[in-house]
Amino acid sequence: MAEEYESMTVAQLKELLKEQGLPVTGKKADLVARLVEASGETTEPEMEDVEAPSEEAGDSWDDEDWDDEEEAVYVVKQKPVLGEEIKEALALRAAQKEKTPSFRRTEWFRYKRLSHSGWRAPHGMDNKQRRNYKYRGSLVRIGHGKVAAARYLHPSGFREVMVHNASDLETIDPETQAARVGATVGGRKREHIYSRADELGIRVLNRRRDV
Repeated sequence: MAEEYESMTVAQLKELLKEQGLPVTGKKADLVARLVEASGETTEPEMEDVEAPSEEAGDSWDDEDWDDEEEAVYVVKQKPVLGEEIKEALALRAAQKEKTPSFRRTEWFRYKRLSHSGWRAPHGMDNKQRRNYKYRGSLVRIGHGKVAAARYLHPSGFREVMVHNASDLETIDPETQAARVGATVGGRKREHIYSRADELGIRVLNRRRDV
């Protein structure tokens, strides 16, 4: 069965996973392993293929060699504890966001440096965008604001808390708040923050895969 899955495309594998109600994220090897596990097969080598060491040669296996090392598994998708009011507000904000236009700077199409920069209010007496010419793009107005109940919330529903060391995690409520590690934090300190967050059950919104 595993060979059959290997010969299939990623799109076909995802269709099988959807039919079984399994996650469809990850590389092809992850998808194949997920399907094999769901079918009850195993890809691990059987114990008969492994030669046991002879006692005459003085070789022996320690029990520790066969113990599977327990790795700390980071729960990526912790869910916040939200009330019905907040859930409705998040859904309304998502619907409003779909109708919100993209705000571009004046002359963004002419200068490459402006196309990557943030919004700046247009100035000048004859500025076409300031005078609200439709072909010049939309202006940022108070009417484009979203529902107040969901303001400053992450799309997942968590309220973000900036952390720069492991001790900052102690004040975070795992049910309603999530951590965002500062951009200036180094790799070694990030490891400490991640491990401590795993212990406390806190979600890290910008967790790096290579750490």
